[in-house]
Amino acid sequence: MPVQKVNDSSDLDAKVPSHLQRTSITSLTMTSEPSHRCVKATVVHKGPVISCAQKDGIEMLRAEIKEEDPLQRTAEHTSINVIFFGTLAKDFSQSARQGDVVLLADFTIKKSPSFLRDKLHPCQLEMDGKDDFVYVCPSAGPSHGPSSSEAKYTYVPLNDLKPRTVVNVYGVVTFFKQPFPSKGSDYCSTLKITDQSDFKVGCNIFSKKLEDHPILFRVGDIIRLHRFKTDVFRDSMSLLNTFGWSTVTFDGTTDSPVVPRTSSKSFHFGESDIRTVQELRQWAANQSWISNDLKVSLSTVKPGMYFDLTCQLLAKAVMDSRCILLKVWDGTKCKHPLLNVAVASDALEGESTIVKDRMNLTANVLVYDNHLEMARELKPGTFLQFYNLHALLQRAPDQQPDQSEHLSFHLHGGTSYGRGLRSLPAESPALQSLKSVLEKHVDLDEYDEVNDGTLLEIWYTPPEAVVRTCEHNTRRLTLARVKRSTPPLSCHVRARVKKYKPQQLYQCLKLFCSNCKTMEDVPDDSAVAKVFRESAKDSQPCDEQWAATSSASSREPGRTISMHISRDMVGESTHMQLIFIEGTTLDEICVLSRDYKNLVPVRSVNSRMTLMDLTAPFLFSGDKRYYGCKQCSLNTFQNPVFTGVETWDEQAVAQALGVQLMQYRLLIQFELEDQTDTLEALLWENTERFFHVSAVDASGSQDLQDKIQTIMDTIQPPDSSLEERPWLDLCLSVYTVKDDDRNKVCYQITNTEIKEE
Repeated sequence: MPVQKVNDSSDLDAKVPSHLQRTSITSLTMTSEPSHRCVKATVVHKGPVISCAQKDGIEMLRAEIKEEDPLQRTAEHTSINVIFFGTLAKDFSQSARQGDVVLLADFTIKKSPSFLRDKLHPCQLEMDGKDDFVYVCPSAGPSHGPSSSEAKYTYVPLNDLKPRTVVNVYGVVTFFKQPFPSKGSDYCSTLKITDQSDFKVGCNIFSKKLEDHPILFRVGDIIRLHRFKTDVFRDSMSLLNTFGWSTVTFDGTTDSPVVPRTSSKSFHFGESDIRTVQELRQWAANQSWISNDLKVSLSTVKPGMYFDLTCQLLAKAVMDSRCILLKVWDGTKCKHPLLNVAVASDALEGESTIVKDRMNLTANVLVYDNHLEMARELKPGTFLQFYNLHALLQRAPDQQPDQSEHLSFHLHGGTSYGRGLRSLPAESPALQSLKSVLEKHVDLDEYDEVNDGTLLEIWYTPPEAVVRTCEHNTRRLTLARVKRSTPPLSCHVRARVKKYKPQQLYQCLKLFCSNCKTMEDVPDDSAVAKVFRESAKDSQPCDEQWAATSSASSREPGRTISMHISRDMVGESTHMQLIFIEGTTLDEICVLSRDYKNLVPVRSVNSRMTLMDLTAPFLFSGDKRYYGCKQCSLNTFQNPVFTGVETWDEQAVAQALGVQLMQYRLLIQFELEDQTDTLEALLWENTERFFHVSAVDASGSQDLQDKIQTIMDTIQPPDSSLEERPWLDLCLSVYTVKDDDRNKVCYQITNTEIKEE
């Protein structure tokens, strides 16, 4: 039967047939006999009508109802899910809303598949409309949303929260973390709140959209939470967002305007909200945990502190893929000398900071790991808030042991203790005092015209993305001193090569994908030849409308060799610069590549042309072979375009074929030794400069490979003792990488080359 409405809750009891007995939700079990029972409860959540795939697309609606019997307040499982099917789902969606009282009878009791997730009743009720009946008594007023008169919301004090209820609350933020990726597809915000009851409650918010998360700037901000579910976690009350949730935040500063912060385009905000925010501000202003806030200025920073810093971004520089430098100031002068992390002027985005550096006004903050995404988006001039910034004393490599250490700042990876950063709106009340201090230094800007390159004393970046000459005048360090130093830094060392690997130098040639950072060995000829043999088996010529094809029989019976060129290129001067070849062996294509500039080996699949397995090169060009990344390549010939290219090289071919070109790199690991210690260092980014050899040229030239071997025999002569080997003056970069969630210190030889006779 359809859903029926009654005018008063007392009328619901009159609608109960005499053969039915009203039962409580808490007493329902899988063994209960539902045919003679009915339940009366309040709708606390109503979902949309959706299609149920498990029941051949029949429409369904899920609702949550809660028993409001005062005698059941302390009982567990007073809320239960109800699933409506078919026309009953539509009727219920149109007739009932949150806050209405319902009477349900002739339902079916099933096990709830969401019990472990939603912590409601272990059973659920199902109603398909055949013999079931549903009565609805509308609530007295609107359950939520704005209206012409002020909407009626009930806010529960934090000390009155009961488990497994949906509530609205206000609170003062005592701790928070900026949104961070959860293990699923959502971002997660974590915060703790309190109110005048001095009862503290944790809160977790999950949402796929960053803009939906609460906009919090500092401890003491006020937050309003609507439609959050309560639960007990580790003996403490906690809140979790549920269907229809929303948040609004306010600045916690006393006497500042009560301006709501939210991304929602429609929300309720009235006089009662203003009064509540003002009352919470007044109460929080007298609390010790507010007055002892961790936010400090640079003038009061002490070594070893973890603190919050409000400041302005002057300039930034990408140091490498793991670290970004932010040059900031707050207008105050630090009592400790600040470590200068200078970069070349062409690598710096923003204004010059030389005058401020000299006056000890600029803090150089190194940002790592999960905070890089936010740091990349920042623009010079932006106001920032750092959370849990770490101040460390660090000695520059050229300093003497008796010289004082300098103060450096690091925003480490992770979110512990709320660690993070975010931009602040220029109109934020929290910035008024900062702006006043900065205005006193406005005259400094006209003197900031000196080139930052004059300050290059230390290189503080791992070498992955750095190309420069070694112009810094750092003092030479022993290997023992280098290993005791705090990264990141750059220094000079004098050492001998104790050993290196790989000993077979052809193994030092690697393939590197700049997109996904994959590095792998160059496949040997036996593996490549196998790919060619398998592709040539039963090969039938491709039939592509865009290709002109010529074929010839091979020496092997049944195997045909076909050559294809783009019809668009016929008649152009470039038509022989790009040829697709099918049905050859590895030896045959190597012979053909001596006479043709670019040969692309292909195979036929259902008469359509496709590339071979990318274990094999996708391009042969003279003595050189080019490989594509298996993870990043599209490997497609859909609507290929081969016109408009004046010169076909490996880059142009890769782009036309949808292939991510892998770069040839040379990688060698040295074990260095001096009179104090040993140290393992990589030769990676600087290898080509070190040997005066291009890796791609070396891949196809035995002469160049012999040249590398000759150089290695010079710095480590065969059968020589360590004392017989030459001393090498090297530039060394020290940096950290993540290894199983731990920071691992690495060393790399940079800005060094072999002297050629």
